Amino acid sequence: MGKSKRLNRDHAKQTQRPMVEDRVIAEHLTVLLTPTIKSQSRHFRELGLRERILTLPLMVAAVLTLLWRDVPGITELNRLLETEGFLWCGRTKVSQQALSERFLTFPAILFQRIFDEILPQLKIRWSERHNRPLPDSVRFTLSKFENILLKDRENRRKS
Repeated sequence: MGKSKRLNRDHAKQTQRPMVEDRVIAEHLTVLLTPTIKSQSRHFRELGLRERILTLPLMVAAVLTLLWRDVPGITELNRLLETEGFLWCGRTKVSQQALSERFLTFPAILFQRIFDEILPQLKIRWSERHNRPLPDSVRFTLSKFENILLKDRENRRKS
């Protein structure tokens, strides 16, 4: 007799649900991206893309939602769009086929241009966050120890 196969029932019925949208982060993304998306809308029209339901702002919000909220696929993304909306987009009813087709035909250059435009702002914010002064307690601890490990909500820093 052969050895029986070991089953892991924890993975037998895997269900994935997207994370809940955080209002503070959503507002931060909206403030960061809205001017950039508006500036790229002209290029969107130059490429011959139609301004109907699945516009540039909605597609950017869809991609960010897929990544940020860990949405498992287009079916779930479509359900979220219809029931909740996401980021700066309100509830919108669209067929799954239309959403899938738009993802397949949407030019990647638009996302690249948006990223290239916000990258300098992200670099400035990152340097401001990493160049802030150390608290007194950390400076005191550094005077007593050669190395310490700090962890806060925004980042990890080893001194």
